[in-house]
Amino acid sequence: MFKAFLIKYAEIGVKGKNRYLFEDALVNQIKYALKKCDGTFQVRKTQGRIYVDALSEFDFDETVEHLKRVFGISGICPVVYVEDEGFEKLCEDVISYIDKVYPDKNKTFKVQSRRARKNYPKDSMTINMDLGEAILNAYPEMHVDVHEPDIMLNIEVREKIYIYSETIPGPGGMPVGTGGKAMLLLSGGIDSPVAGYMIAKRGVKLDAVYFNAPPYTSERAKQKVIDLAKIVSRYTGPIYLHIINFTDIQLYIYEKCPHEELTIIMRRYMMRIAERIAQETECLGLVTGESIGQVASQTMHSLVATNEVCELPVYRPLIGFDKLDIVDVSEKIGTYETSILPYEDCCTIFVAKHPVTKPSLKVIRRHEENLAEKIDEMVEEAIRTDELIIVSES
Repeated sequence: MFKAFLIKYAEIGVKGKNRYLFEDALVNQIKYALKKCDGTFQVRKTQGRIYVDALSEFDFDETVEHLKRVFGISGICPVVYVEDEGFEKLCEDVISYIDKVYPDKNKTFKVQSRRARKNYPKDSMTINMDLGEAILNAYPEMHVDVHEPDIMLNIEVREKIYIYSETIPGPGGMPVGTGGKAMLLLSGGIDSPVAGYMIAKRGVKLDAVYFNAPPYTSERAKQKVIDLAKIVSRYTGPIYLHIINFTDIQLYIYEKCPHEELTIIMRRYMMRIAERIAQETECLGLVTGESIGQVASQTMHSLVATNEVCELPVYRPLIGFDKLDIVDVSEKIGTYETSILPYEDCCTIFVAKHPVTKPSLKVIRRHEENLAEKIDEMVEEAIRTDELIIVSES
């Protein structure tokens, strides 16, 4: 029945003179999402509205699922277009629409019209009243409720007349790419994929870096991270995933530094390497999945210690979340089941039995001097041997 969708957006509507830039970005993201669907579509922008028209047969549910992953969309409305052939014909079309979409007529309704074409002979209020009367005459079991109707019947009078009554929630946010680009530190855990999703929802394009530690981590651990990046890419578009061999650096830190400081010092070198790659790829910041107090390396003192090595800003979208909040989002976006697969990543292999929770920057810097002989060379080698994989949903 439905051959088109009205795409609603929220924040973009208050962007003032720059609004068209965000609308155009949203149109491009919709086109990209629809390339993965069976069928041919036209995406058009007109009079403050974005429409998706199906030009061929298509799978309705598949199309909606792909649109629900496009940041910037607040609502997806399946629309029926009818020709303007007089008001009596419009009444027939609306009655037919209700009959097909709502087999159970024991519902309340409200008509809400918008007359974008001002030469239409009836104003919006008159359209509402006259269509309401026609519906009540056709279906006496239905009733009007202007406050909380079961059916909000929207009528838009444009070059054609558009009829719709359902709004499928979209993800909201801003179109990917409108907020610059950032480097996500991606691990195989629950948190970092969620952090990537949430920062992308604010319009940020993502690259990612993963620290691999063979032979202490398996190929399955690496594949797990690639799979997580693939799931996140459903929402973000292709992700350039940088895989860094971190084994030698971890072993060197393990040999030269106090074990209670291993996590902090390793984390500082991860941040240094991630920032180097971020700067070379024109990213504007780093993104991590840290939240305050979740583990020893995420206390306020520890976050200060890791931040200290970075010139770029570090964005932590989960900073005030508890674990249940994060799990809820991971289940919603489809990363949870992959994240809990039992393949260790490099962070969990070298965890100290009693990690420091209130590291002193002065002490950390002094112990990092133990690494001076080789660490710079090792960092350069890790960056030089960076394995780049372009990850996207297949």
